[in-house]
Amino acid sequence: MTAEVHVLFEGYIGPATASTVSLVVEDGHVIVIDPGMVPRPEAILEPLTSRGYSPEDVTDVVLSHHHPDHTMHAGRFVNARVHDHWATYTADRWDDRPAEGFEVAPSTVLMETPGHTPQDITTLVRTHDGLVVFTHLWWSSDGPSEDPYATDPRSLHANRERVLSLGPALIVPGHGAPFEPRPGIPH
Repeated sequence: MTAEVHVLFEGYIGPATASTVSLVVEDGHVIVIDPGMVPRPEAILEPLTSRGYSPEDVTDVVLSHHHPDHTMHAGRFVNARVHDHWATYTADRWDDRPAEGFEVAPSTVLMETPGHTPQDITTLVRTHDGLVVFTHLWWSSDGPSEDPYATDPRSLHANRERVLSLGPALIVPGHGAPFEPRPGIPH
Protein backbone atom coordinates (compact mmCIF):
# COMPACT_ATOMS: atom_id res chain seq x y z
CA MET A 1 0.00 0.00 0.00
CA THR A 2 1.34 3.45 -0.88
CA ALA A 3 -0.13 6.90 -0.59
CA GLU A 4 -0.65 9.84 -2.90
CA VAL A 5 0.51 13.26 -1.68
CA HIS A 6 -0.33 16.84 -2.67
CA VAL A 7 0.61 20.28 -1.38
CA LEU A 8 -2.64 22.20 -0.94
CA PHE A 9 -0.90 25.47 -0.07
CA GLU A 10 2.78 26.39 -0.23
CA GLY A 11 3.69 28.34 2.90
CA TYR A 12 6.10 31.23 3.44
CA ILE A 13 7.80 33.38 6.06
CA GLY A 14 8.35 37.12 5.65
CA PRO A 15 6.21 40.10 6.40
CA ALA A 16 3.36 37.55 6.56
CA THR A 17 3.45 33.91 7.66
CA ALA A 18 1.68 30.90 6.21
CA SER A 19 2.06 27.19 6.78
CA THR A 20 2.63 24.67 4.03
CA VAL A 21 -0.60 22.62 4.09
CA SER A 22 -0.57 19.13 2.59
CA LEU A 23 -2.91 16.30 1.70
CA VAL A 24 -2.26 12.55 1.88
CA VAL A 25 -4.77 10.12 0.39
CA GLU A 26 -4.56 6.35 0.87
CA ASP A 27 -6.77 3.37 1.54
CA GLY A 28 -9.85 5.36 2.59
CA HIS A 29 -7.84 7.91 4.57
CA VAL A 30 -7.92 11.60 3.65
CA ILE A 31 -5.23 13.28 5.76
CA VAL A 32 -4.51 17.01 6.02
CA ILE A 33 -1.16 18.03 7.51
CA ASP A 34 -0.67 21.39 9.26
CA PRO A 35 -3.85 23.30 8.33
CA GLY A 36 -2.50 26.54 9.75
CA MET A 37 -2.36 30.18 8.80
CA VAL A 38 -3.05 30.98 5.13
CA PRO A 39 -4.27 34.22 3.49
CA ARG A 40 -7.88 32.97 3.58
CA PRO A 41 -9.53 29.59 4.34
CA GLU A 42 -10.27 29.03 0.65
CA ALA A 43 -6.52 28.73 0.07
CA ILE A 44 -6.81 25.28 1.71
CA LEU A 45 -10.43 24.40 0.89
CA GLU A 46 -10.41 25.14 -2.87
CA PRO A 47 -7.47 22.84 -3.71
CA LEU A 48 -8.98 20.18 -1.44
CA THR A 49 -12.34 20.30 -3.24
CA SER A 50 -10.66 20.45 -6.66
CA ARG A 51 -9.24 17.01 -5.80
CA GLY A 52 -12.73 15.73 -5.04
CA TYR A 53 -12.80 16.02 -1.23
CA SER A 54 -14.94 18.15 1.05
CA PRO A 55 -13.79 19.22 4.52
CA GLU A 56 -16.22 16.61 5.90
CA ASP A 57 -14.37 13.87 3.95
CA VAL A 58 -11.12 14.51 5.82
CA THR A 59 -10.52 11.57 8.17
CA ASP A 60 -7.35 12.79 9.89
CA VAL A 61 -5.49 16.01 10.64
CA VAL A 62 -1.83 15.90 11.70
CA LEU A 63 -0.32 18.86 13.58
CA SER A 64 3.48 19.02 13.42
CA HIS A 65 3.41 21.23 16.53
CA HIS A 66 1.04 23.57 18.31
CA HIS A 67 2.01 26.98 16.93
CA PRO A 68 -1.04 28.78 15.44
CA ASP A 69 0.60 29.08 12.03
CA HIS A 70 0.26 25.26 11.80
CA THR A 71 -3.06 24.70 13.62
CA MET A 72 -5.37 27.64 12.91
CA HIS A 73 -7.79 25.82 10.56
CA ALA A 74 -7.81 22.34 12.12
CA GLY A 75 -11.41 22.84 13.31
CA ARG A 76 -12.67 23.08 9.73
CA PHE A 77 -12.39 19.28 9.43
CA VAL A 78 -15.20 18.32 11.76
CA ASN A 79 -15.11 14.55 11.18
CA ALA A 80 -11.34 14.17 11.46
CA ARG A 81 -9.25 12.53 14.12
CA VAL A 82 -6.55 15.03 15.12
CA HIS A 83 -3.02 13.76 15.82
CA ASP A 84 -0.26 15.55 17.69
CA HIS A 85 2.84 14.62 19.69
CA TRP A 86 1.06 12.75 22.48
CA ALA A 87 -2.53 11.90 21.58
CA THR A 88 -5.26 11.37 19.05
CA TYR A 89 -8.42 13.44 19.51
CA THR A 90 -11.77 12.30 18.09
CA ALA A 91 -14.87 14.34 18.90
CA ASP A 92 -14.89 14.29 22.72
CA ARG A 93 -12.25 11.54 23.13
CA TRP A 94 -8.62 12.09 24.02
CA ASP A 95 -6.53 8.94 23.53
CA ASP A 96 -2.97 9.20 24.85
CA ARG A 97 -0.30 7.47 22.78
CA PRO A 98 3.30 8.17 21.81
CA ALA A 99 3.74 9.69 18.36
CA GLU A 100 6.85 7.67 17.54
CA GLY A 101 5.82 4.93 15.11
CA PHE A 102 2.10 5.70 15.31
CA GLU A 103 0.39 4.58 12.09
CA VAL A 104 -2.17 7.12 10.89
CA ALA A 105 -2.77 4.99 7.77
CA PRO A 106 -0.96 1.97 6.30
CA SER A 107 1.72 4.08 4.56
CA THR A 108 1.61 7.09 6.90
CA VAL A 109 3.56 7.01 10.17
CA LEU A 110 4.48 9.66 12.75
CA MET A 111 7.99 10.27 14.06
CA GLU A 112 8.98 12.37 17.08
CA THR A 113 11.38 15.11 15.95
CA PRO A 114 11.80 17.73 18.68
CA GLY A 115 13.93 20.76 18.06
CA HIS A 116 11.76 23.61 16.81
CA THR A 117 9.57 22.82 19.82
CA PRO A 118 9.86 19.95 22.29
CA GLN A 119 6.64 18.52 20.82
CA ASP A 120 7.45 18.52 17.08
CA ILE A 121 6.51 15.49 15.00
CA THR A 122 7.26 14.57 11.41
CA THR A 123 4.90 12.65 9.12
CA LEU A 124 6.53 9.93 6.99
CA VAL A 125 4.59 8.79 3.92
CA ARG A 126 5.55 5.94 1.59
CA THR A 127 4.60 6.69 -2.02
CA HIS A 128 5.34 5.08 -5.39
CA ASP A 129 8.10 7.67 -5.83
CA GLY A 130 9.70 6.98 -2.44
CA LEU A 131 9.47 8.39 1.06
CA VAL A 132 7.91 11.85 1.44
CA VAL A 133 8.64 13.65 4.72
CA PHE A 134 6.39 16.43 6.09
CA THR A 135 8.35 18.28 8.77
CA HIS A 136 9.16 21.55 10.47
CA LEU A 137 12.82 20.58 10.83
CA TRP A 138 13.33 22.83 7.78
CA TRP A 139 11.39 26.01 7.08
CA SER A 140 12.24 25.83 3.37
CA SER A 141 14.91 24.35 1.11
CA ASP A 142 17.11 27.36 1.89
CA GLY A 143 16.97 26.91 5.65
CA PRO A 144 17.55 28.79 7.73
CA SER A 145 20.38 26.54 8.83
CA GLU A 146 19.78 27.77 12.40
CA ASP A 147 16.11 27.95 13.35
CA PRO A 148 15.87 31.24 15.31
CA TYR A 149 12.91 29.91 17.31
CA ALA A 150 14.27 26.43 18.04
CA THR A 151 13.88 25.45 21.68
CA ASP A 152 16.60 22.81 21.27
CA PRO A 153 18.94 23.46 18.31
CA ARG A 154 21.05 20.40 19.09
CA SER A 155 17.99 18.10 18.85
CA LEU A 156 16.83 19.88 15.71
CA HIS A 157 20.14 19.16 13.96
CA ALA A 158 20.20 15.55 15.22
CA ASN A 159 16.65 15.02 13.93
CA ARG A 160 17.52 16.53 10.55
CA GLU A 161 20.27 13.91 10.31
CA ARG A 162 17.85 11.20 11.44
CA VAL A 163 15.33 12.17 8.74
CA LEU A 164 18.00 12.37 6.04
CA SER A 165 19.28 8.92 7.04
CA LEU A 166 15.89 7.50 5.96
CA GLY A 167 16.68 8.48 2.37
CA PRO A 168 13.61 10.60 1.62
CA ALA A 169 12.76 11.30 -2.01
CA LEU A 170 11.07 14.57 -1.04
CA ILE A 171 10.92 16.87 1.99
CA VAL A 172 7.87 19.09 2.51
CA PRO A 173 9.04 21.83 4.91
CA GLY A 174 6.95 23.91 7.27
CA HIS A 175 6.96 27.13 5.23
CA GLY A 176 8.08 26.43 1.69
CA ALA A 177 7.98 24.35 -1.45
CA PRO A 178 8.77 20.64 -1.38
CA PHE A 179 12.38 19.87 -2.21
CA GLU A 180 14.58 16.90 -2.94
CA PRO A 181 17.35 16.37 -0.39
CA ARG A 182 20.66 17.46 -1.85
CA PRO A 183 24.18 18.06 -0.65
CA GLY A 184 24.39 21.35 1.14
CA ILE A 185 20.90 21.50 2.65
CA PRO A 186 21.13 22.63 6.25
CA HIS A 187 21.76 19.80 8.69
